[in-house]
Amino acid sequence: MERVRLGRSDLELTRLGLGTAPLGGLFAPVSEEDAEATIARAWSLGVRYFDTAPLYGFGLAEQRLGRFLRAQPRDTYVISTKVGRLLRAGAAAAEDDHYKGTPRLRPQFDFSYDGVMRSVEESLARLGLDRIDILLVHDPDDHFGDAVNGAFRALQRLREDGSVGAIGAGMNQSEMLARFAESVPVDCFLLAGRYTLLDQGALTALLPICLAQNIGIVLGGIYNSGILADPHGAAKFNYEDADAARVARARELDALCKQHGTELKAASIQFCVAHPAVTVALQGARSADEAAENVAMANAAVPASFWQELRARNLVDGRAPLPGDMP
Repeated sequence: MERVRLGRSDLELTRLGLGTAPLGGLFAPVSEEDAEATIARAWSLGVRYFDTAPLYGFGLAEQRLGRFLRAQPRDTYVISTKVGRLLRAGAAAAEDDHYKGTPRLRPQFDFSYDGVMRSVEESLARLGLDRIDILLVHDPDDHFGDAVNGAFRALQRLREDGSVGAIGAGMNQSEMLARFAESVPVDCFLLAGRYTLLDQGALTALLPICLAQNIGIVLGGIYNSGILADPHGAAKFNYEDADAARVARARELDALCKQHGTELKAASIQFCVAHPAVTVALQGARSADEAAENVAMANAAVPASFWQELRARNLVDGRAPLPGDMP
């Protein structure tokens, strides 16, 4: 699989990465066997970039990913995890709305310098690895000041002493990432759900800034939590039930794909990576079959006629580059 340089860093990532939120039981529990089989299938198909976080399954995703990666040569893959949440035992840990089958730990926001250092130590222990390649401040939506003055100071120190290769932030919004780009010397961002066939909000500010400053974009949430994977079922958008207007637009996109003999999943992935600011398409999976499908959809044929009609019908922002535009 093709490898590409991540922004200003020296890291090279495969064009397709495996996101591990589903392996932490996002929306439904995943067995240890299925988790291992999912990672193994992605690995067998050439995926060598893996993203995780303490939040995903409250430690489960990091543990499961680390168990597989510890058996692989350390210099053959790149791993990212996140800071800003510490996992602590709760006296009454009710079932989480999003993650199922999890341990009795719950995340607590902590974007302080010391909290980030503790988070890194605890992630390394769960992963069982000697280093993390990419560290991202995770969803500091209401904590911009704490992130700049605390978390990013810690990340910069870790980058300076060689403990990590790249730093940045991972969020479901583009506006604050654009503010971070102007405030902190970051290498990359993980942007989830804000540059897709349904939502091109990141085109206005974030993606032009990242191009100008050579900040790499890892793009997650490409299916917008499921609606672009299957707009005919119980469609989710941004982790919640999708509204009628988005369902209608997703079904219109799906119908257009079928008219041109292609798949909505394939068009969704290939639309995203056509933007020159996007380094990696990060795809979650909860089974070996889903991991294989992600790779197949990234490589599936999407005819030029589809992209031409997509633009002619104004189904995406006119500023968005399309695969057919690439030389």
